Order: sequence, then structure tokens, then C-alpha cells
Amino acid sequence: MSESTSYIASADPSANKKMGFPTMMAICVGLVIAQGVMISALQGIGIGGMAFIFAMIIALILAQFNAMSFAELSLMFPQEGTLATYTQKAIGHFPAIVAVFAGYVVVAVLALPVEMFLVDAILGELFPGLLPEKAAPLLILVLFTITNLIGTDVFSKVQNLLAFILVSALIITGATAITSGLQSPQELAGTPVDWSFGGVLNGSVIGLVGLALWTMVGVEFICPLINSVKDPAKNVPRAMHLSLFMIFTIFVAFAFGASLLLDVETIMASPLPFIDYAGAVFGKSGLIIAAVMAVTATCSTMNTVLAAVPRMLQGMAEQGQVFPQLKAKNKHDAPWVGILMISVLTTIPFFIFGIDSLIMLIIAATTSWLLAYCVAHINVIVLRKRLPNHDRPYRTPFFPIPQVLGIAAMLYVAANNSPAPEMTQMVYTIAGGILLLVSITAALWVKFYMKRGLFEPDMS
Repeated sequence: MSESTSYIASADPSANKKMGFPTMMAICVGLVIAQGVMISALQGIGIGGMAFIFAMIIALILAQFNAMSFAELSLMFPQEGTLATYTQKAIGHFPAIVAVFAGYVVVAVLALPVEMFLVDAILGELFPGLLPEKAAPLLILVLFTITNLIGTDVFSKVQNLLAFILVSALIITGATAITSGLQSPQELAGTPVDWSFGGVLNGSVIGLVGLALWTMVGVEFICPLINSVKDPAKNVPRAMHLSLFMIFTIFVAFAFGASLLLDVETIMASPLPFIDYAGAVFGKSGLIIAAVMAVTATCSTMNTVLAAVPRMLQGMAEQGQVFPQLKAKNKHDAPWVGILMISVLTTIPFFIFGIDSLIMLIIAATTSWLLAYCVAHINVIVLRKRLPNHDRPYRTPFFPIPQVLGIAAMLYVAANNSPAPEMTQMVYTIAGGILLLVSITAALWVKFYMKRGLFEPDMS
């Protein structure tokens, strides 16, 4: 019996404590829907209108390709190392370390502070002077560090609640905007969103795919928790695929509703357009609704990152790819060293940088995230050839078409990741710097600490 089959079929006395399908959906949806993603969706509709909707359809297909590769890999090797585990078995330890650190650890450490800055700004506007600057986000970080240290049981209850509130707020806002906007069309002061097919027919839709894709990346964060979920062979693929359809539907309705109430100038000029949107829908109480969306989005993203990334590192430590201290678990089976490390590292850019600097860093770092998706697709192709008889509880439909198209699309989006021409040089300089630093460190670690070849597959 193969490793994955024995795992999936094993009788687990704590199975009743494992996370069910609703919690898995909450993890997938809650990680993807962050404040930055809400801003991307609204700006996308402002820039492209109908073209952005078509770009979101393309992005949905590409995101489903990503989910297929991660589902196949995670169920072949159901350990907590996720991308590092699959990559070391396919193409070696060096690309495994680079993919996880450049694609997930660095992005997480830079993305969480941006969410913290945004929620601090909104809470400061809603409750001026109530707490010192930066105090509220730090309290939130401490809270979710504690809940993750307590274990997946508490984590899952909190995540279910956060996801329910967040999704409800987005659906109510979008539905109310569509209903009122269609029943009582408003005269907009500025340029209305373009709902013609011009952008689709002239090809400008392709330029919006990158922006649309950011509304649907991250569902694979369920994979590091595979040992904590019920019936993973069935539920892991289903949770990723269905959550993407849910996210797509929510954001299309959310963005369409905004187009009925806000003009392009308002959407594009506002640093936090969902505040203007909530105000247009709910009037004076809109700030409260916007604050609910912002706080729950930040909390949900933070909760999921603190659950998933430390488990990636714990799995890597088991393979000798990072410091062995990251293997440590507490009595609640939580990787406490990794949780504390990610929590502390998050505070460093939060105190050192301003939000403008951090956003530039994140745009650059997320290029590595797209390259990590390429690595996952390559892993599937390589392992299909190297291990053709290995048990695969989930097999990618129409292999290798999703992988080939996925690699080409991720490279295209990575090459066009700069949001403005004047930022291009800086974005790719930073992205190159991040990849170079991680690559040099990983190469030295593999060569001198692990004493392995850089691209030597390791099936242990």
C-alpha cells in the first residue's frame, strides 16, 4: 500500500476533531479575500468594465489549473511540507526551498503588514483616538498567534466565523448595490464603467488577466493542513475547486454593484474604494460595513497564514531544508516555533516601512508566488514520468494541458506584473533581488548543510 493510500485509509482516533468541508471552504475563501484583493477587483472593474469580467473568467480557468496541480501533488504526498515536499521529490531540494521561501514565506511576511496598515487606517477613521496608532493591528496579530498556538480546533471555529461574516458582508453589499442600482439608476457625476465589448474585441482583456488573477490565488493554503482535515482525497480538491467558483461569483457581483453606484474617477482615485462603495450603498452606516469587511478580511487572512506557513516550514524542517527547531510542536500539535517566527517577522516590516513602500515590495514579491505555481505544474509533469504507478487519489483531467497552459500563463502574468510602466524597473529589481538572495542562501544550505546536489531528486 502506498504512503498516501495508507494515510487516507488509516483509522484516526481523533478524526472527529478534524476539520470538515465547511472549514476547508472557509480557509480557501478566507485567505483569498483580503483587503488588497477587494481593491484589485474594484480597480479592475473601473479600468476595464466588461473586459475585466472576461479577464476574471480567464483567471478562474487558470486558478482551477493551479488547484488541479496542487490537489494531485498534495494527495500523492500528504505531508505538511506541501510545495517543498513535492518539489524535492521531482526536481530537488534547491528549487523546493526557493519556491516556498520566495513564493510563500516572503510574500506572507510582507503581505500581512499591508493588511495591518489598512485595517489600522479604517479603525482610526471609525474610532478616532480610541487606540494608539498601530495598536489595534498588533492586538489582532497577538490574538491570532494565540488561537493558532492552541491548535486547529480553535483555529477552525474562528475561521468559520470570520469567513461567514466576510462572505455575508460582501454578498449583502453586492446584492444591495445591484438591486438599488437597477431599480433606481443613478446619474453618475463622472465617467461610467464601460460595459461595451470593445475591450474584449481589441485584446486589452489580456492585459487585465494579471489583475484578475490576484482575486483568485491562495486556495492551495489548505494543502499544508491536509493531515488535519476529514477525507482529504475527496475534500481537498473539492474545497479548492468550489471555493474558486464561489470567489468568482462573489467578486463579479461585488464589482458589478460598484459599477452601478460609482463612477470610474471615484473608484480609481480612492486608496480604499470599498469604503466609498459601502458609503454609496448604505449611507452613513457604510463606514461600519466597510470596517467589518476590512477587519474580517485581515483577520481571516492572518489566521490562515499563521496556520499554513508554519506547517510548510515544519514539513521542510523534517526534511532538513530549514533549521531543525522549526520541527517543534506543542501539546496542541501546533508548530509553535514557526507560528511565533512568522508572527515576529511580520512586525518588523510593519514598524520599519510605510504602507507605500510595502505595497511596492509586495508587488515584486508576488512575482515569486507565480513562479511557485510554475514549479507546482512542473512537478506534476515530472512526477507523471518518474512515478507513473504512484497512487494518485486525484488525477488532473486532460493532463498535461492544464500544466502547460498554466506555466505559460503564470510566466506571462509574472512578466507583466508591474501595475504601471514607471514602476516596472523597481518592481523587477526588487523581485530579482528577492529571488537572488533566497537562491544564494538555498544553494549554500543544500550544498554545505544538506550535502546534496542542487537538483538531485530525493524520494525519501
